[in-house]
Order: sequence, then structure tokens, then C-alpha cells
Amino acid sequence: MNLKQRWIFPLMALLMLAVTPLQAKNANGPAPDFTLKTLDGRNMKLSELAGNVVMINFWASWCAPCRVEMPKLNDLYNKYKDLGFVLLGVNVEQQEQPPRNFLKKRPVDFPILLDKGNDVSKQYHVIAMPTTVLVDRSGNMRYIHQGYKEGDEKKYKKMIKKLLRE
Repeated sequence: MNLKQRWIFPLMALLMLAVTPLQAKNANGPAPDFTLKTLDGRNMKLSELAGNVVMINFWASWCAPCRVEMPKLNDLYNKYKDLGFVLLGVNVEQQEQPPRNFLKKRPVDFPILLDKGNDVSKQYHVIAMPTTVLVDRSGNMRYIHQGYKEGDEKKYKKMIKKLLRE
């Protein structure tokens, strides 16, 4: 893969972020199923997490808002994981080393999945970094949030609590 090909997705994401207003919206319909490798080489399949509330967070190490959001997501994960909440960090970079380097400095307790070909990102129509999707216990998308600004984690917490009570 040449340099131009390696940077096309991040550049497109940044362009879309610049021209698309950041938004949070309710969603409905089944979450597209996927299987991705974790950083330690295990396969994780979304459909195997049925019965849990699942947050899917698409991120990249080059994304400044992602870097700010990551520890706050880790706090949410640790607060609700024993109640049936799962968080999946889906890294969209083609190479494994950038997320590995990032996580050495800012480790997290939730699984990090690698979407090297951006196939899952495309299924979820990810156009901004980060993008967060909440999936209910039945496997239906319920909430999509594009971008991150300080305080968004409060919105996530409210939605997680709502979905955990259902």
C-alpha cells in the first residue's frame, strides 16, 4: 500500500468532519454484525455479545478528540461492565503500530479491535472521528454520536443507563 492509499481514509474523515456538523442522533435497526481481530489476535464477533449493551467507538491515534475521549470511555466501561455493558474500541488505522504506541501511553481496560481495511467503518457509515454507536441488548442500534467535545461522556452515561434498565 503506498502512502497516498494509506492516508486516504483519515484525510476523507477529516474532510467530512470539517464539512459535516457533529451530531448525536437516535438510531434504529439491527447493528451490522462483524468479526474483527483484537490487538492480541483474538476474534471478536458483535453478535456473540447479544444480551449486553454494547458501545462501539471508532477511533484513530491521530485523532485529537479520540485521545481526550479514550480515558473517559475507560471510566464508563469500568463503571458499567459488571452490569452487562461492553465497550469495543474499533481502531480504523491500516497499521497496528500507531494504536499500539498510543495504548502504551494511555492503556484501556476494554478490547481494542482492528479495522485495518475499514470494512466495518464503512458498514457503520463512519464519517467523523470519533464515532460512537450504542447497541441495545437485542442487537439494535439506538444511538449514534459523531465527534467528541468535553461533556459528551455525560450523554453516553445517560444512554447507557437507559439501555441497561430496558
